[in-house]
Amino acid sequence: MRRLKAGSAGIAVAALALTLAACGSDGGDTDTTSNNDSEANTDMSAELTWWDTSDPDNEAPAYDELIKKFNEEYPDITIKHEVVPFDQTQNKFKTAAEADSGAPDILRAEVAWTPEFASLGYLYALDGTAALENNFAETPLSSNVYEDKTYGVPQVTDTLGLMYNKALFEKAGLDPENPPATWDEVRDAAKALKSKAKVDGIYINSGGYFLLPFLYGEGADLVNTDDQTITVNSPEAVKGIETAQSLVEDGTAVKPTANDPYGTMMTLFKEQKVAMIINGPWEVAGISDDPKFGGIDNLGVAPVPAGSAGQGAPVGGHNYVVYSGMDDQKAEAAAAFIAFMSSAESEAFIADELGLLPGNADSYDMVTNERVALWADAMDVAQPRPWIPEGGQFFAALDTMATAVLIQDKPVQGALDEAADTYKSEVVPDYSLQ
Repeated sequence: MRRLKAGSAGIAVAALALTLAACGSDGGDTDTTSNNDSEANTDMSAELTWWDTSDPDNEAPAYDELIKKFNEEYPDITIKHEVVPFDQTQNKFKTAAEADSGAPDILRAEVAWTPEFASLGYLYALDGTAALENNFAETPLSSNVYEDKTYGVPQVTDTLGLMYNKALFEKAGLDPENPPATWDEVRDAAKALKSKAKVDGIYINSGGYFLLPFLYGEGADLVNTDDQTITVNSPEAVKGIETAQSLVEDGTAVKPTANDPYGTMMTLFKEQKVAMIINGPWEVAGISDDPKFGGIDNLGVAPVPAGSAGQGAPVGGHNYVVYSGMDDQKAEAAAAFIAFMSSAESEAFIADELGLLPGNADSYDMVTNERVALWADAMDVAQPRPWIPEGGQFFAALDTMATAVLIQDKPVQGALDEAADTYKSEVVPDYSLQ
């Protein structure tokens, strides 16, 4: 499998990683050996609480397996693994950290939370610790850097890609191994799909996050953090969103429903009524396991189509971060735990077990899960979002804009101007409008 570009901060982990022979996506026995000849590290002792926002039934047990292996090497570090609801964790952590009471030692943080928590002083800087001794992919690592310090490491990563139905492509006379690489090619493919396969071409969800590839394809972004300028309504951004709107207007794309557009998109795709969608790896299992779709072999994934400036999709995922309110001894133990959990072997194990994309660049050479392999090319065009404390607040206004242009047929410039005004008044008031 293609190896992702590694960040300059990463080097291969040595003493703190325990080699796991990654098992396949169907599960199986795991052979483990230690990188230090199975001699336990007895010089560290701590009790650490980890708040994990992953799925308690389908994902958390795999992390429990890794914790057991970690304790074979670090028997005196106790990990209290607590699975907490994702939608409650951001505010729950902030409240506990502000009160200096009840915050976990380690947190699975959504990528946008990391710069926010770092700016509030709630995270421990990991520079110079074992946690940064792995070879992380550059783009996933970027969300952890705030004001030249690194406050976390990638646990899992993701992006958006063009997901398509291979059987419908073949029925329409299209090459499933050569999917559309530009939006113009998407238009051409949609015409063939409608005339020959009798299905709709593509469904574009009316969520602002799913329109970022249209902005990136024209070289646009939401803000420019270097000169602190709001750019969501720039000419390049307008051009990108006008492309998305035109795909709906000319029938290339299904007009999103006002009620649950995301759910409608997924239903139509699984039922093979629409041939292409823009979505991420979190949906691969649900699509391939749906009896109406035709299995994993029927699913194609390609990089998002290009605009006039190229291809680009947002990077997402989750990071391991450490609470700042701990002494150096606990912080050292936390760094050792993170180094183990984010090692190439550990992340390859999780990828094979759960189909999640590793943030460790070296893991990709070890992964056998075909669900992960599907995303190698799409990850190559993933790009960082604006990693500022307010970054998680951009999407409410962007969702309103997406609904306005894709569902309500409103002019793109006006909808983006309204988003820019909201950014100025509510999100980044210190930034200037263009």
